[in-house]
Amino acid sequence: MTAPDPFPRLVPLGLDGLLVSFADRLQDRANRAALAFRAAVEAEGIDGVTETASSLVSAFVAFDPGRTDRDALDRKLHEMIDAHDWYAADLPGGRRRFTIPACFGGDHAPQLDDAAEQAGLSREEAIAELCAHPLRAMALGFAPGQAYLGELPEHWNIDRQTGLTPKVEMGAVVVAVRQMIVFATSSPTGWRQVAMTRFQGFRPDAGDDAIALAPGDEVQLRAVDADTFAGLTPPEGGATVEVIA
Repeated sequence: MTAPDPFPRLVPLGLDGLLVSFADRLQDRANRAALAFRAAVEAEGIDGVTETASSLVSAFVAFDPGRTDRDALDRKLHEMIDAHDWYAADLPGGRRRFTIPACFGGDHAPQLDDAAEQAGLSREEAIAELCAHPLRAMALGFAPGQAYLGELPEHWNIDRQTGLTPKVEMGAVVVAVRQMIVFATSSPTGWRQVAMTRFQGFRPDAGDDAIALAPGDEVQLRAVDADTFAGLTPPEGGATVEVIA
């Protein structure tokens, strides 16, 4: 007898939170479900809910215990889970696509050849694939405004490095485990740097617009030469933005 699918699964998280998980590992359909469910909770305007957030495959709901109790919110969220097939739900509206110039040459791409070899591609093939399609901001994490972009094709399921790169600069493009990140801050990383942008994902002086990307937005890289790259400046770094939904 086949065991029932344990997802979606709702569990307590701390004293004032509930977590709705749609898988236990990264899956495109689970990420879509998490984004859609979080947007639905926001739209519902549930009394006592103070915050929502999404991760790669889950949606988090925080509440004020003085305004609602866990059991009541648990029942409400279960009703919402059961009311729809969240894996088939549309992504939330208001999403944008950022097309970001990136330089894949010289010191701007110190580990491109290594990453391409790991993926079974030539350098030229790797650049073409990394720029071929928009990637969804599946979640924000690790640093303010830093988006995990995915998913890349299966052959990009390359391991992290065994060592640590002590520092990559803000705007560095790194890859691992079928995902890509445009670093929002300067930081160490175990992922391989394959390009460089001048896009600033975290803009601390921009007030309400400090976080440039939101979960569900899309990013597509556009390869540029070193001379063009030299003329780009943060925070936009030459990026263009269009509303896609």
